[in-house]
Amino acid sequence: MDLIFGLVIGLVSTLVGTAVLLALGAVFQLWRVLPERTVVVYTFFGKVVGEVSEPGLFFPLAKFGPRALLFPLFGKVYTVRTLIQQAYLRNQLVNSEEGAPMGVGIWFEMFVTNPKAFLFQNSDPLGSLQANVATAVVKQLSNLRLEVLLENRDALSRRVREEVSPTSTQWGFNLGSTYIRKVAFRDRGMIAEIQRKVVNRLRQVTAAMRQAGENEVAIIHSEADKKASQRLGQAQAVRPQVVGAALAEIQRRPEVADALFRLLDLQATLKSPGKIILASGQGTGLLLNS
Repeated sequence: MDLIFGLVIGLVSTLVGTAVLLALGAVFQLWRVLPERTVVVYTFFGKVVGEVSEPGLFFPLAKFGPRALLFPLFGKVYTVRTLIQQAYLRNQLVNSEEGAPMGVGIWFEMFVTNPKAFLFQNSDPLGSLQANVATAVVKQLSNLRLEVLLENRDALSRRVREEVSPTSTQWGFNLGSTYIRKVAFRDRGMIAEIQRKVVNRLRQVTAAMRQAGENEVAIIHSEADKKASQRLGQAQAVRPQVVGAALAEIQRRPEVADALFRLLDLQATLKSPGKIILASGQGTGLLLNS
């Protein structure tokens, strides 16, 4: 019983001691687990004393010395995420050279490169960066020709990035990929007019394609008729020669020629619209009257 009682007391003491130790460690920040893409900045009496960016377990007491025990009382710890962030600004108003009101949508990436500047150079760095991007879009894209706005998006995106990058660096940001994703008309009347013109143009193109197809078909038919008439003319020209040669060959055998001409005479008689009268008589087996 004494052994069991001692084990229970030891287990309870261990659990309580562990909980107390963890609580004291959390209060005095004796250790800290830093995730990936995270930076912690330590200040002491309002001054920055250091930062830690290596992910994993670290001990502030070993890095900053005994004054790390006073950080919870006289200092502050700032946590900054250095992950890549994305933002999209919609319908930034830009006027083209022709006076058409255009809406521009721009997408861009950003990530923190200087945590100290990010924390203390600007009270709202994200909002300020978005405002600078919007201002750069209006500045770089205003009064450009409409075809340039619609076709040269890559070059215009680079111009916007070059305009904003110096200021964003001062605030601890690095502006990453920047791309103008959408350029659209804002005036509904202009949109309707463009749609009407596009529809009319499509109808004209469709009619022209249909007429061109019909013309091609007519040309093919005429060429085919021409070749067919040529072939028929050649055949008609050769026919008398062929028939004459065949008849000459047949005339060499009188019995065959006689039978052939009788057969042809009979076929011509059967095709005739006249009447055929059969009668018997001496010396005559068949009389034909039409």
